[in-house]
Amino acid sequence: MTLRQKLSNYFRAKRSGVLRGVIEKLSHDGPIKILDLGGRAAYWEQIGLDFIHQHNVSVTLLNLHATELSGHNSGPFQTVVGDACRLEFADGTFDLVHSNSVIEHVETWGNMKAFAAETRRVGKHYFVQTPYFWFPIDPHYYGMPLFHWLPRPIKARLLRAFPLATSGRCEGVDKAFEVVDAARLLCGQQFQFLFPDAKHSYERIIGLPKSMIAVR
Repeated sequence: MTLRQKLSNYFRAKRSGVLRGVIEKLSHDGPIKILDLGGRAAYWEQIGLDFIHQHNVSVTLLNLHATELSGHNSGPFQTVVGDACRLEFADGTFDLVHSNSVIEHVETWGNMKAFAAETRRVGKHYFVQTPYFWFPIDPHYYGMPLFHWLPRPIKARLLRAFPLATSGRCEGVDKAFEVVDAARLLCGQQFQFLFPDAKHSYERIIGLPKSMIAVR
């Protein structure tokens, strides 16, 4: 196991503990309905299926494409194909709306505002995590330091020359810019603007903020 994988597992476990604490508090009021934007069943299996059953939790997994939800519709899970920026649910439908490293992938600032507004609208509570722009390593590019701070044309050129992205080396300009624009990391001010009614915290490595979490 690489150092990157060990760190990822460490922060995932720590984040899971925070999320379990939120669920435990909410469970005092009865069954819990969770909407996971861009979610996977495997993520909740790491949280613990026994824990989910014990606290009477049902999880609706929402993704843009049906292929992303294949095989997830069983046990405590339901699946919905939909756009997290334009949710087709009434206000306060869910006890908790959750997203883990998703908001940075909705492409534009306008979509980020819509994603945040929909999260706050359909959820009585929410738990949102996203990587921090000013941490020197972007997890989307094999942990290459400083890469995400480069201008878009330079990033695209490097992606065509080397297998830096998780999808490998990009063939052609179009694919390179598609990968470059697939993730737009947020800074702290942006995140606080999007989720003004949340308690904000950071995950840190050697004192440096790595990821941001907003909980309401």
